[in-house]
Amino acid sequence: MGRRHETAEVKRMLSASRLVTLTGVGGVGKTRLALRVAEDARRAFPDGVWLVELAALADPGLLAQSVSEALELRDHSSRPAVEALVDHLRDKQALILLDNCEQLVEACALLTGRLLREAPRLRVLVTSRQALGTAGEQTLPVPALALPDAEGPRLSVAALAQCDAVRLFVERAGAILPGFTVTEANRDAVEGVCRQLDGIPLGIELAAVRLRALSVQQLLDRLDDRFRLLTTGSRAVLPRHQTLRALVDWSYDLCTGKEQLMWARISVFAGSLDLEAAEAVCGGDGIDRDEVLDLVAGLVDKSVLIREQHPEEHLAAVRYRMLDTLRHYGRERLAAAGEEAERLRRHRDYYQRLAATARAELFGPSQVPWFTRLQQEHANLRAALEYSFAEPGQAAAGLGIATDLLYHWITSYYLTEGRGWLDRGLVLCPEPTEARARALWTDGWLAIIQSDIDAAAAMLDECRELGARLRQEAILGYVALYSGMIAMCRGDTESAIELYEEAVARHRAAHDPVGLALALIRLSLAHSFLGDSPRAIAVGEESLAVCDAYEEGWHRAYATMALGVEVWRQGDHERAAALERESLNFNRSLDDPLGVGVNLEVMAWISAAQSQYQRAARLLGALRNIWHHIGAPLSGYGHLVRYHEGCEADTRRSLGKQAFQAAVKEGARLSYDEALAYALQDQLPTRAPAGEGEQPSPLTPRETEIARLVARGLSNKEIAAALVIAQRTAEGHIERILSKLGFNSRAQVAVWVAGQNRSEQDVEAE
Repeated sequence: MGRRHETAEVKRMLSASRLVTLTGVGGVGKTRLALRVAEDARRAFPDGVWLVELAALADPGLLAQSVSEALELRDHSSRPAVEALVDHLRDKQALILLDNCEQLVEACALLTGRLLREAPRLRVLVTSRQALGTAGEQTLPVPALALPDAEGPRLSVAALAQCDAVRLFVERAGAILPGFTVTEANRDAVEGVCRQLDGIPLGIELAAVRLRALSVQQLLDRLDDRFRLLTTGSRAVLPRHQTLRALVDWSYDLCTGKEQLMWARISVFAGSLDLEAAEAVCGGDGIDRDEVLDLVAGLVDKSVLIREQHPEEHLAAVRYRMLDTLRHYGRERLAAAGEEAERLRRHRDYYQRLAATARAELFGPSQVPWFTRLQQEHANLRAALEYSFAEPGQAAAGLGIATDLLYHWITSYYLTEGRGWLDRGLVLCPEPTEARARALWTDGWLAIIQSDIDAAAAMLDECRELGARLRQEAILGYVALYSGMIAMCRGDTESAIELYEEAVARHRAAHDPVGLALALIRLSLAHSFLGDSPRAIAVGEESLAVCDAYEEGWHRAYATMALGVEVWRQGDHERAAALERESLNFNRSLDDPLGVGVNLEVMAWISAAQSQYQRAARLLGALRNIWHHIGAPLSGYGHLVRYHEGCEADTRRSLGKQAFQAAVKEGARLSYDEALAYALQDQLPTRAPAGEGEQPSPLTPRETEIARLVARGLSNKEIAAALVIAQRTAEGHIERILSKLGFNSRAQVAVWVAGQNRSEQDVEAE
């Protein structure tokens, strides 16, 4: 709403500095301004504009991981999260918006400093109540919304309505009273409300809600009384933080007693929550469970809670979020009431139960909804883990939560974070218990995915001893399963098969379908690797049968992938391709990049076997991006690398070095979604090449025009003048041209343009 001057100023600052921080009190509109600037600047950043919300993050050690999550970076290597983040951003022209950094100022300063040094085309926009204090940072104190000049001439109604603060009030009032406008009758009261609130957006929004019950004049009268009381009669100059605090106090006082209590209790949630969580954590001791819905609805009506509708059709489709300023206020009230410790414990207990339930229901038809729900609850799950490991005597609960979240760590952006929680819990809980044994094999699998084989082997050795001491078949079954994976990684396929067969037997005895399905998938791949086709097919089909019996999808997708590998080896390329497409469709719906990567690998091998070398090379190019982002090529399936190498050698030999490299580059330029669409539909996002060696232009018409000017030898300034655009705009176009074409010099662009011209002349001659 408004902010034209500030928006232009932030854009100017971003053009001159790579780090800009918007400062100001809570509720002044820093986040809204930053989001507006980021949206307007999106076209200038071909590698994306990324929002990183930090209000719910308290642990500085998780900052780099949180940024990686927001950037959708899934790194499965064992390197520190900051190293993966730096590597990912090194050549990117992107804008990162770090929102609400005040509780992590030092950590944000260190991280942004590192990123900006290592990634020369990166820019960072920060919102915080204080500056980061780093070299090169430009800061803009965000003022309140513009108000009419108190000493100036009286504005007309139309002119008054255009003032930023008044425009926001009218917009919010219109949501309460449709058709609300500024009139001669109410203009003084409207202006008075906005002035009393110093033009603070959050204050205006909270006040406008009161129009459900009050006229504008009544609203102004009550604001006037409230602030006179709080400032001992002086209303000449009100500090913004005091004004905001007073308004939040006033909003709090206008809630019923039970709504106040609900507000305070909801403040223990991080991020968002659903009704079920509110009932479990906030009920009791003055609030009956069947009252929670009405109290939540009341807080939504009063703009204390924001209702969020999510498209997913599952239990948590409707969620609620509290603004950071209001959450901090609620936490103060909760502490003052002596309830903070109790509600934090209840919050942890609820998410402990949620994690355990998700693990129990993992292998079944509700699998995907549970994966989605856990991702939505990640901030709360993290808060529950932080509480458990910080509170004396609660570490065992934290270790149990981290263990139960195994598939959350694997199928989302949090693998490194998950391993960190497990490592921490294992240090704090050295007792030889079943919980420790489960955590050891869980952590061991994450280490295998990260290719940290020695660490995984050490954890599994300890787990084997514990399993034998406790006489737990399931524990010993998982030890055998993951030890088999390690044997495959080390090239000992015979030993791996023995271990997988042991795992199958133990999981059958323990009636554990999850472990059984996993062991059968790996056993099928191992038999296939040794050339035992009948056994590979039989075991693979048995794994499918186990999954189908439980209506399970994720493990089934991997079993289908494994069958596809063997069917391809047998020479039935059409059926193999169909199996991989089926598996890929599920892995894409789950957004599992590891599964997607293995699917694309097998599809590239199939294409090469069918002499579709152009397609194979493009898929290999797309895979370079996927494995780079994951951080571990064929993570957990390293024994399959010989098939990758064979495919690459055959494709290079058949196409020739130049055509092979061109096709690989073409595949590497595809986005993640484009690569999956190409794998499934065999269609590039641009027009298909007319001839075997002809490449479609990846440039837009405007970029093509600029590329031709580059080829003529014009400078950036001359290009800008010729096209009547800003020089920075021209520079941005040229950077995107270089990125899309995979070039690093203007001379290469000129050569490419010459080639395009020759192709067009050939077409005209025909």
